[in-house]
Amino acid sequence: MDAWNILLVGVGGQGVLVASELIALGFLKAGYDVKKSEVHGMAQRGGTVSSHVRCGRKVFSPLIPAGEADLLIAFESLEALRWLGFLRKQGRLLVGRQEIMPTTVTSGRMHYPEDICASLERRSAPTEVIDALGLARKAGDVRSINSVLVGAASRSFPLPVEIWREVIEERLPRKVVDVNLKAFEMGRERVPGKREKAKGKR
Repeated sequence: MDAWNILLVGVGGQGVLVASELIALGFLKAGYDVKKSEVHGMAQRGGTVSSHVRCGRKVFSPLIPAGEADLLIAFESLEALRWLGFLRKQGRLLVGRQEIMPTTVTSGRMHYPEDICASLERRSAPTEVIDALGLARKAGDVRSINSVLVGAASRSFPLPVEIWREVIEERLPRKVVDVNLKAFEMGRERVPGKREKAKGKR
């Protein structure tokens, strides 16, 4: 496969942007052309955060059109549902099993949908729902949820695992490297077996 469209979404404070940077740096280190774009206007207030990462031999635009994402990494259940339309028909969905109530729900104006993850798991396309927060807690720091999901996502890419470890060691502060490496490995082990190579469109 020559190129990948990877969309990461979540809520402010979950580490979405750091995860997108780790993925972009991993592909750059492997010799690919990479373009990245992000939106985080209300991130500090618990609003939606999204980042587009496009990797290939040559990439011209940083934005992924709706219906063309090869991989959607959702840090939060409702965000997975909100952005599902960006996935191509057989695109892979990776979801962190976490529910963060938006202000419209906490204010009583709306209700949080029930059984989102169960509905997502019934998709005919490749779908993985993992307890990323729980794994991050076991690794030693709940803030390492982004490394858990990068580890799980790494199974989709033909990059040597050593590259991912190098990126974590180089990008993250020294004091949190060990816990994030552990979180990465736990996420990677959570999605075992043959790598899924999604077909991209450019």
